[in-house]
Amino acid sequence: MSAEQFIGRWKLVESENFEDYLKEVGIGLILRKAACAAKPTLEIKVEGDRWHVNQLSTFKNTTLDFTLGVEFDETTPDGRQFKSTITIEDGKVVHRQKKVKESDHDSVITRWFEGEKLITTLQSGSVVSRRAYIRE
Repeated sequence: MSAEQFIGRWKLVESENFEDYLKEVGIGLILRKAACAAKPTLEIKVEGDRWHVNQLSTFKNTTLDFTLGVEFDETTPDGRQFKSTITIEDGKVVHRQKKVKESDHDSVITRWFEGEKLITTLQSGSVVSRRAYIRE
């Protein structure tokens, strides 16, 4: 796996169990419904170990800038805060979110390729959501 594979614009085409994941991490009903209705596009740019990921949707646009393997402060689109680290493990990009507030929940977001699709799983506790993107 090379980081260059991830570069480009990716459109959400499949989503399974996303609302259950959002419920597990404590997102309220109205925000869950809005997030589930959104069909985000990911824009990924990579410069060495530095990554820039823009998530664009009618719900909310977010930007994630990080260096592989270096912990950073992350605020999710719904306002939760984490200490996050993103690494490459076994050909997958693994994003670990460690809660800052006791009421929040840790998550692991994993991205990899299956054929031409960029697969993303979001896991918190025993709940796993799977989402698939295709290149625009």
